[in-house]
Amino acid sequence: MNAVSRRPDSVNTSQISKKFLQLPLRDSAGISPDFANCYVASTIAEALRNYHSTQSNATSDWKKMNSEKTDEPLEKDPRPQDLVTPDSLLLVNTGHGKGKSTAAFGMMIRAIARDWKVGVVQFVKSGDWNVGEEKIGRQLGVHWLTLGEGFSWDSKNLKEDQVTGASAWSQAHALLTGGEYDLLIFDELTYPLNWKWIELEPVLHALVNRPRHVHVVVTGRDAPQSLIDIADTVSDVQNVKHAYQKGFKAKRGIDF
Repeated sequence: MNAVSRRPDSVNTSQISKKFLQLPLRDSAGISPDFANCYVASTIAEALRNYHSTQSNATSDWKKMNSEKTDEPLEKDPRPQDLVTPDSLLLVNTGHGKGKSTAAFGMMIRAIARDWKVGVVQFVKSGDWNVGEEKIGRQLGVHWLTLGEGFSWDSKNLKEDQVTGASAWSQAHALLTGGEYDLLIFDELTYPLNWKWIELEPVLHALVNRPRHVHVVVTGRDAPQSLIDIADTVSDVQNVKHAYQKGFKAKRGIDF
């Protein structure tokens, strides 16, 4: 199969109307952003959807695959016909369940095994946390930037954190547009987007117009609908049960 791209060569989002739909912001990973408002650029989402010529068929195929029952072995291949190989993919791991970043770092390990060059930018997690994924990532040659200040409730100055968030996107944007990496993971990017620490429209533009070979994974709760619309794969991780509900703390080796 020939490699093809599902993304347009260029999308000029600066010409798209900036009519925003205001929505309430839900609590994000226990991070309470009462100081901020969440705006979803509905008109941007509508415009960007027009660039996905295969989106309608893809949605139909997804519904068909999602309705397949697994109580018995499948006798027919449920995958869509005429699958093609894209130049790159944009993946979003969202939802209120555990495992969004964990899944992204699983892809990180897979990419390294394929000799890909991988970069990670963490927008909320603090460099003081000493998490296991950063330790192994650095050992394996991953370019790792931990640019967050940690949980918002621990912050001494949320205004300074807002400036830090904007700076984090500036560095992430440089990695994205430079074309040096095969896979970039933007961990917890959705939170500063929802808090309006980072402007949404330039992020959408950069993701759509990224170098054609660069795969991107974005993680975090409450992904804006416009981000979901431009993504190729979106996983909504639901919370069925969490150890916190039993009074258990985060466990080293499991949670960090």
